[in-house]
Amino acid sequence: MTTVSLEQIQSPADLRQLDQRDLPELARQLREFVLQSVSKTGGHLSSNLGTVELTTALHYVFETPHDRIVWDVGHQSYPHKILTGRRDRMGGLRQQDGISGFPKRSESEYDDFGTAHSSTSISAVLGMAVASRNAGIERQHIAVIGDGAMTAGMAFEALNNAGVTPDVNVLVVLNDNDMSISPPVGALNHYLARLMSGRFYATAKNVGRAVLQHVPPVLDLARKFEGHAKGILTPATLFEELGFNYVGPIDGHDLDALVSTLSNLRELGGLQFLHVVTRKGQGYKLAEADPVLYHGPGKFDPSVGLVTPTTKPRPTFTQIFGQWLCDMAKQDQRLYGITPAMREGSGMVEFEQQFPRRYFDVGIAEQHAVTFAGGLACEGQKPVVAIYSTFLQRGYDQLIHDVALQNLDVTFALDRAGVVGADGATHAGNYDIAFLRCIPNMVVATPSDENETHLLLTCCYQHPGPSSVRYPRGAGVGAAVDQALNTVPLGKANLRRQGKNLAILAFGPILHEALKAAEALDATVVDMRFVKPMDEVLLQELAQSHQAFVTVEEGCLMGGAGSAVLEFVSRDALVMPVLQLGYPDEFIDHGDQKKIAQDLGLDAAGIERSIRERFSSLLEA
Repeated sequence: MTTVSLEQIQSPADLRQLDQRDLPELARQLREFVLQSVSKTGGHLSSNLGTVELTTALHYVFETPHDRIVWDVGHQSYPHKILTGRRDRMGGLRQQDGISGFPKRSESEYDDFGTAHSSTSISAVLGMAVASRNAGIERQHIAVIGDGAMTAGMAFEALNNAGVTPDVNVLVVLNDNDMSISPPVGALNHYLARLMSGRFYATAKNVGRAVLQHVPPVLDLARKFEGHAKGILTPATLFEELGFNYVGPIDGHDLDALVSTLSNLRELGGLQFLHVVTRKGQGYKLAEADPVLYHGPGKFDPSVGLVTPTTKPRPTFTQIFGQWLCDMAKQDQRLYGITPAMREGSGMVEFEQQFPRRYFDVGIAEQHAVTFAGGLACEGQKPVVAIYSTFLQRGYDQLIHDVALQNLDVTFALDRAGVVGADGATHAGNYDIAFLRCIPNMVVATPSDENETHLLLTCCYQHPGPSSVRYPRGAGVGAAVDQALNTVPLGKANLRRQGKNLAILAFGPILHEALKAAEALDATVVDMRFVKPMDEVLLQELAQSHQAFVTVEEGCLMGGAGSAVLEFVSRDALVMPVLQLGYPDEFIDHGDQKKIAQDLGLDAAGIERSIRERFSSLLEA
């Protein structure tokens, strides 16, 4: 009997040298390594524990990296990273200068496509398959997509296109981790899956079609019988109609079933669809019992599990929004809450419990979420779309044409605005100010703390048109929140510190770093509150009494809030130098949020330094 060790696997080539009987032991070690590793760094846990056997089988059967695998949405790819030579780098997972928590093309030749936003895998592998076909390269192209990601229209657009694309090898693996391993997914079902994926079944089906095509009525009857029989056994009909050979469902933790079925599908080629049932948190009882809690934990002791903090932490901006949503819904029966599959992340758990008939999780379908909200607004309702800034990008066309163009009363609560830390560039909300402020009718609000968030949410909700309120991930400065649903005048800024010569115009929570810098500079500081409409009356007054403006924002400089100030200065022919501070024209990688702010010069010291470098003579005078 051979002794297998995870440490001897430096690449999938090493994995493929193992006897198939050694795979369960390797999977056990891989699962334990994932658990121990994530407990030290934080990261996605439940989804990765559920894909250990599937990942092992895929790299065992297919000739990666020659064969292509795309992981969708990518937070299930830790076992893949470990088996593809990055085991020793897992200690720096999602940390500055460490490896990404998602597949990343620049990180490894085994990361065939960068993923982190969902439902892109089938489109990507279809493109790869067409390129391989036209280049005369024989290879397999595998998309591993979760059941949640399959709710997005883009996945079905790709399936539809694949069905009419000839001579391509595409295997879609549906990783269904929301279904229990029920009795139908047992020995008989495994046998049927192996039979239906084998050459005999495919050959017999093709021969039958060849013979019966000369007798159309009989062929039609045979097709109906085949479809009916398969429909009884499996939910195959939809995927078969799209041109895929449906196989499954099979147990995604049974390595023998996975290896044999994948081997058969590899030999078949063409369009194949494998339905695999896995369990989130598999092998770690605490994560199995509560996969949502262990979806993306921070550091913890695996022997103890996640522990409730002894001291009550400051409420996050997300929690402030969730409480405001419930309070406003009690007052206004027209309020509807909409989320594209981010109930927990957007702070809507309590809202769903209190107002189930006015709560809608539309799945990973941002485009639908926006237009659905527009439809509600057409009938006099007041929808609030709770969505991450980075995900709203996916519904941009609908935002313009279906909401703003018709001036519909939809409020967008944009969570995760600015740098988000460990999730990196794919999840950062760096562009919403720029892509929202250019849209007619749109209000863009940038609250600076918890209470301002509450106030500006109410202000934007009461505005009879499209509006957005952006706020960052995590907690604020600890400002007390007035639970009354008070508001502020639309477009009215708030003078926070009176100084001289320089006026710092702050957009969002970076206000508090600006205030610290202003103390050393004796500068005026304004909490601008709104990017659009901007308080031009106050800006005119400041232009008369100050010699320079400095804009600070947690968003991209190109087209951002600072650009709006420059446009105002240019339009009114003011002779006023403006220094813009914000995010440079580059994607900002993962790392600690405070450290990233320091590196970008957006902490108090960095803001002061930049101002002194630009306006040294003015400050000396």
